[in-house]
This record gives sequence, C-alpha cells and structure tokens, in this order.
Amino acid sequence: MMRQAGRYLPEYRQLREQAGSFLKLCFTPEFAAEVTLQPIRRFHFDGAILFSDILVIPHALGQTVRFEAGEGPRLDPLTSEQAIDRLPLAVDQAILAPIYQTIKTVKPQLDAKTALLGFCGAPWTVATYMIAGQGTSDQAPARLFAYEKPKAFARLIDRLVENSIVYLTKQFEAGVDAVQLFDTWAGVLPPEEFTRWCIEPAARIVDGLRRHRPGARVIGFPRGAGAMLADYVKTVPVNAVSVDWMADRAFVRERIQSRVAVQGNLDPLALLAGGDALDRAVDSILQDFRDGPFIFNLGHGILPSTPIAHVERMLARVRGG
Repeated sequence: MMRQAGRYLPEYRQLREQAGSFLKLCFTPEFAAEVTLQPIRRFHFDGAILFSDILVIPHALGQTVRFEAGEGPRLDPLTSEQAIDRLPLAVDQAILAPIYQTIKTVKPQLDAKTALLGFCGAPWTVATYMIAGQGTSDQAPARLFAYEKPKAFARLIDRLVENSIVYLTKQFEAGVDAVQLFDTWAGVLPPEEFTRWCIEPAARIVDGLRRHRPGARVIGFPRGAGAMLADYVKTVPVNAVSVDWMADRAFVRERIQSRVAVQGNLDPLALLAGGDALDRAVDSILQDFRDGPFIFNLGHGILPSTPIAHVERMLARVRGG
C-alpha cells in the first residue's frame, strides 16, 4: 500500500521520534529496515516497500535537503543555469550506501511470498523540488524554468536520469524484486511537455536499468496522466502502471490493462472515510479490473490520520474476508 510505512502507524511515529530527523531515519539501516517491516508484521501485505524518500538523489548530489515538521521537504532552490551546472555529474554513492544496506537487512526477514519493492523519484518530479526548493500546488517554478531555460533544464534531467539508472540498478543488486518510478507531478504538464519531461526520461531510465539488469520489473506512476497514460505505456517499457484515483477506470481497463498490469486506484479519502463508502469503493475497483492483471493499491499515499481499523477493513474486503 502506497506510503504503507508512513505516519499513520504508532510504531512508526515512535521510531521517528527516536531517530530525531527524517533523513536520519532514512539513512540509518536498522531504523529504515524496521520501518519497512512494521506494516508487514501488522498487515501481512504481499509486498514490503523500502523506506526511503524520492529526494535522496538531490541529497547525494550535494543539494541541501531538510524536512520541516508539518511542512514537508525543503531544499536550497536551483535558480540559475550556473547552479545546475555546479552539481556533480554523479552522486556520492557513499551517501546512498545505507539505503542498499537497508535492502540487504530486510530481504532475509521476508518470506518467499513477500516481494520487496524499491523505488525512485522520476526526473521531472525530483527536478520540481530541486528548482522550487519545495513542493508547490502547480510546480510553476520548474515549469517556467523549463520553458525559459530548456537546455539547462535538460541538463538537470540528464543528471537525474543517469543517476537514477545507477541507483535503481544498485537496489536490484542489493535484493529488491521490483521498483516503482514515482512521477507524482506528471499531471501538471501539457501533452508536449509531458512527452519531453515525463515519458522520454522514464523510457531512458527503464532501458538503462535493463542494460544492467535484464528483465528488471518496473512499475511506472505518472500521477495525473489521464489520457496521456496511453502514450506512457506505449513508449515506456514498464511491467505495470499505477493509476491515481482520478483515472477513468473504463479507459484504463480498455486502453492500459490490455497492455500492462494495473495498480491502484483507491482514493485515500475513501480509506480515511471508512464504512460503507470504503466498501463500495473497494468493490467497484475489484469489479472494474477483475478481468486483467491487477494489483490492488491506493491511488496515492495513505493519509496520516487514517485509522488502522479502516486499513484492516479494506484488506479484509480485498481478501474476501
């Protein structure tokens, strides 16, 4: 379940307080491994999701990354071509080494039926945070930068593509079974820019990863893609795509599920609401995607205030209990 090791579990909040900072939680293997395993122990999910963050690549490129309580990530923004060009071409792998150690720590503690999923932020989404220094409602700073300085922005995307290939390759070497490429802010782009900054970089990452790891299994998640999801799966050789709760399920069933497996798309607010509304939403999704390859999941990350009892109810419904 997306963001399954997150803030809604009391055992996570306790460990987060013990760690003292979010980055320390991510980069301390014993902490990160424990957070990865917590939801498996409680809910017996079919897959464990590596506990980390999409902004570890900028951090390893030397950009200052910090997490403010209640405000999300904060970075020192890249506001000029010179700032982009000062970034190193390759990340410092010593910084990312604890993440690979987390994978090696978790893998032996999972049974053979439980997959271990790694992930990486897609270049466009990571770049939006690097340019703006934080998340914004429409990612206007990165969109404007890409329009005004397309060559410099392309150089930033190139850095992120190449480093993401290495990062995901090393995750597989450490023991993950599959990875997901998160493009959380893909939906703010118009079609031509979606192709340039979302589809093309994702295709390069998957192709590059499979040069190192033939057969590597990849899930793409271009959130908010809408009808452009068809072009995404046509061009990006993923094994599955996550779809958000806004997606038209008839379109996804007819145009997407016939090509690749589908993952999603429960509205996190339906899970928060619980009760009959949750039951209806779960049943509708299971009905709509029953005839093709499908992974039940949320359409985006679980909300921190979600009651654990609602997660239990959802799982019982999906599992036919």
